This record gives sequence, structure tokens and C-alpha cells, in this order.
Amino acid sequence: MRFNRIVVALALGLVSTMGVAADPDQAIRSTLKAIDPELPIEAIAESPMTGLYQVQLQGGRQLYASEDGQFLLQGYLFQVKDGKPVNLTEAAESKGVVKLLDAIPVSEMVVFAPKQPKTHITVFTDTDCGYCQKLHSEVPELNRLGVEVRYLAFPRQGLESAAAKELSNVWCAKDQQDAMNRAKSRQGVADAQCDSPVAKQYALGQMIGVSGTPAIVLANGKIIPGYQPAPQLAKIALESK
Repeated sequence: MRFNRIVVALALGLVSTMGVAADPDQAIRSTLKAIDPELPIEAIAESPMTGLYQVQLQGGRQLYASEDGQFLLQGYLFQVKDGKPVNLTEAAESKGVVKLLDAIPVSEMVVFAPKQPKTHITVFTDTDCGYCQKLHSEVPELNRLGVEVRYLAFPRQGLESAAAKELSNVWCAKDQQDAMNRAKSRQGVADAQCDSPVAKQYALGQMIGVSGTPAIVLANGKIIPGYQPAPQLAKIALESK
């Protein structure tokens, strides 16, 4: 999301030189576009905090800005409700992630589902990732506990890597579940050709901030980076449905 460019621009004092536009939306957009013309702004709206505006970026990411666009903030915004802090930023970002994942047809995922799922998790996975393999070995236990597992491809070494090719073979296989089982147990997967969604899913993962695997997305959009044992993961997943 090029947040580093924003930080550099602030350090150089670029923001303070921006003229104040006719309205907050225009002022904030002018500031951000001057810093990075390609910043994917989806919406700008008032935040629950007086005088602070919320900037929603593609992929659900959030920034905050002053009304005149001369101050920017990247970080978490909390609101205290009934004596307890509520992370408003995380809630907004999770909602954006859910929207993106809901737009993906289940037919483009490799799914392991129980007969009567109680909830689901979406897992960005690689085939040569040790903890991905460990998590996959526990999919039957997750299914037994009522958790449907939906896989999306995320080749950590890029789209030209051997793992990316293997992931494509899995997605193009006639029996995707068997191919995934074979790939995760290092048995090898037969070459297959199709209009693979691997590149699209890899780009989506990068957009929402995935940098390693497994990256587990709960039904409410919260991202859990890294492996979690099946009993613990199922408990978290069921509580977040």
C-alpha cells in the first residue's frame, strides 16, 4: 500500500505545503495523491472521533487524516465503550477483507468441509511451507469440530516459483482435494492446465497484507498470521462466526 511513501513525505514536510481545498474529501485526496498518485483510495468519511477522517484503501486498509489534510495518521483508533477499548480500525479493516473474500466464488477455492459446517476459515497457503503442511494434517480435526477450510493460493516465492506451478497443478486437477493432500504430503502432483486463479489469489493476498503462510482469515475478516493448533483455531473460529 506504499505506506512508507506517506511516512517519507511527512518527514520531508510535503503535507504542510498543501493548500486547503474546498472540502475535507478534496483536501485529503489532494494531500494523498501528491504523496502517491497511485494510492488506491476507495472512500473518505468522518471517523467516530471529532475532527478525524477515515480513509479506506483498497483491500480494507485504513488511514486517518485531519479535516484540512495536513496531518496523517497510520495506526489503530480505539473507542472506549462501557470501560473497554474497542479497536475501530481492526473492525473496519476486517469488514473490507470480508467483502473481498465474499466476492470470490467458492468454486475457485479448494474446500474441505464437514457435512454441517458451523463456520469457515479461509487459508492463504503454499505447498512447500512446513507449517502449511502441519495445518493441513489437522484439517480433518477442524472439520470434526465444525470448521470448513477454504484454501486460497499464496506462493511465497512469487509466481515464477516451483511452488506456484505446483499450486496451479492443484487448482487445475480433476480432484482438487486429492491433489492438495498429495502436495501437502510432498508426494507430487501431476501437471495440469487450466485458467488457474493462482495469480489472482496471490495478488489478493498481497492487497490485504498477507506476507507469509499460512495466513488464516476468520469468518469476520480478522487475519491470524501463522499456524494455530486445531483445537485452539477451532475455538477462535467458532467464537468469531
